[in-house]
Amino acid sequence: MQVFTPTDVAKHAANKYLSVLIAAKFARVLNEFPRDRSLHEKKLTTRALEELSNGEIDYKVLPRRRPS
Repeated sequence: MQVFTPTDVAKHAANKYLSVLIAAKFARVLNEFPRDRSLHEKKLTTRALEELSNGEIDYKVLPRRRPS
């Protein structure tokens, strides 16, 4: 089992909280695609955290719109 520390994941995001949100949203995106049903497939959250810690995910933070 691979362990991701908050400092490892936060290297490519503004802070550790934002990095967890980015990884969770990316895992949801990965869940929409068909997957290989092999025995040794990684979990989606692990794959998302790996890609974020390697700097492979590009993201953009948009300001929240307030309803009028």
